[in-house]
Amino acid sequence: MPAFNEAGNLGMVVPQTLAALGPLSPQIELIVVDDGSRDDTARVMQALCAAHPQVVFVKLSRNFGKEAALTAGLDAARGEVVVLMDADGQHPAALLPEMLAKWQQGADVVYAVRKTRDDQSALQAGLVSLFYKLINWGSRIEIPANAGDFRLMDRQVVNALKALPERNRFMKGLYAWVGFNSTAIDYEPLPRADGLTKFGLGGSFALALTGMIGFSTAPLRLLTWVGLLLSLASLGFGSWVVMEHFLHGVSVPGYATLAAGMMFLSGIQLLSIGILAEYVGRIYDEVKLRPSYIVAQRSGQGLDGGPG
Repeated sequence: MPAFNEAGNLGMVVPQTLAALGPLSPQIELIVVDDGSRDDTARVMQALCAAHPQVVFVKLSRNFGKEAALTAGLDAARGEVVVLMDADGQHPAALLPEMLAKWQQGADVVYAVRKTRDDQSALQAGLVSLFYKLINWGSRIEIPANAGDFRLMDRQVVNALKALPERNRFMKGLYAWVGFNSTAIDYEPLPRADGLTKFGLGGSFALALTGMIGFSTAPLRLLTWVGLLLSLASLGFGSWVVMEHFLHGVSVPGYATLAAGMMFLSGIQLLSIGILAEYVGRIYDEVKLRPSYIVAQRSGQGLDGGPG
């Protein structure tokens, strides 16, 4: 469970999840990764670790983002089966028995797909739909739409994800990239137990940009098509101007046409440079080989049999 300022939820969500996990296996652990929270998350988690030996608390040195917190959780997990859930209580623990049953039937990954997006505005839901269409356009892998981080994974899938070296991580794309036998189940997110979501529109745009650059060359391909179309349009317009001049004696358009054309083409060039700069910037981040996260503290026993 990645957690950012979830002190109001963890006291209820952790015991509820432990109660759902208990009947499923004689050995369980619940890892909560504190992604640089500024509230009482650490204090709440220390109390939960003392009360429940199955709970592990991993505190990161600062806020690295949800993708890094998920990575830290996967690195810390020891189980044969690993489940990713949010700490806000919106992922129903009642689905865990069904997920485990599908794993026992042979599925390596069981991921939950939202039935609706009624809790989001029409604009946000439309942007999400557009994003998945763009990122899957021409891609060799299909990233399922409306499938989030709520999923169960076999140990071999977790090991495959841990082996991926990239720093700018888009987990939904990585889940699809590693492959394995996957199956989907529908779910309806529950209302948040406390507070408001910490992942707003700005965070969604940043994550979408990371995913688009990391898993799609669609922006670069689009620039190629735009350049081709503009070249054909300019040739066609030039031919039309020449023909109109010699056939009908119409004077060649002057300053306004040239200025508008130059401004339009300059805008296209700057946009193209900006898109290329995003790709180059991500490459620069990757070659520095900085870790995705830094652990400041670890508490609890979990499956290790003793405090970390």
